Amino acid sequence: MKRLLILLAWLAGSSAAIAQGLPRVYNEDINPMAQIDSALVKAKGEAKFVVCQVGGNWCPWCLRFADFISKDSTISQVIADNFVYIHVNYNPRRPSESAAMVQLTADMMQRLGNPARFGFPVFVVLDAAGKVLHTQDSSFLEEGDGYNKDKVLRFFKAWTPSAVAGKQ
Repeated sequence: MKRLLILLAWLAGSSAAIAQGLPRVYNEDINPMAQIDSALVKAKGEAKFVVCQVGGNWCPWCLRFADFISKDSTISQVIADNFVYIHVNYNPRRPSESAAMVQLTADMMQRLGNPARFGFPVFVVLDAAGKVLHTQDSSFLEEGDGYNKDKVLRFFKAWTPSAVAGKQ
């Protein structure tokens, strides 16, 4: 019965996102640890930080945020100039996962400072060495049924490499 309820909750979230016509931005087949490692290599080479948007295609708010930032040129430019931005898939509702995948997911969440406590999406800013600099609860960026541009910009600008280094 519990598995059925979990499945129904997952389907409700997925269908809500699909009903909104939003693109699915999370790759559910990629190894999240390898994804983070790859982003860190790129960030180091480009003198940027990494932003991990942790969530999943099951999460309407996750897909709304991805859509929101992709449609705002000011936000997109701040991100492009300062961050390697990745969508790190996390699905707490997969009862059929193998023990290895469950462990990989647990390791990934521990690596990111266990950000699930903030809900989804949650944003984890890493320096180029992989150190967690900040975890952002997305509820502070919301407004109505979407996101507030000024709050989102403030978040990203506050965590650029130059801002953290005190050069802004």
